[in-house]
Amino acid sequence: MSRARTALLSALILLLLAAPAAADATLFLGVDMTPEPRKTQGFAVGAGLLLLGFEFEYANTSEDVETGAPALKIYSGNVLIQTPFTIFGFQPYFTTGAGGYQETLAAREHIDFGFNTGGGVKVNLFGPVRLRVDYRAFRLTDDALYPTAHRLYAGLNLKF
Repeated sequence: MSRARTALLSALILLLLAAPAAADATLFLGVDMTPEPRKTQGFAVGAGLLLLGFEFEYANTSEDVETGAPALKIYSGNVLIQTPFTIFGFQPYFTTGAGGYQETLAAREHIDFGFNTGGGVKVNLFGPVRLRVDYRAFRLTDDALYPTAHRLYAGLNLKF
């Protein structure tokens, strides 16, 4: 068998055995717990193949001038390691990522780069609709008012 034929046959077998890519989108509401609990909201859009997924996330946390809690906008690209299937309707995942953030408190504004780590679970509800519960710890630069922020959220996730 020629090399070209072997390569073509190998590519065909890989295409037939490859798992389809899955995508999903999440709208979420939650709480940023640093330094005081405040509402946070946002969305995430991602895609994955078996164990590895990628997503873009935007989150916006409200400001509370009285307690000195800044508004925080986060734009991040994340990598997810997740089970390739649900376990009793649950799909756990671990995530880490990096991106930009904007911190605002009264007249002070700071824009910089940060990292995040966390995890969560996607729970089957009905059809392609799932509940997503997520915890993240954000490591912001030292110039941030609070260099570490913690967020917990729940959201509706649509798998397509």
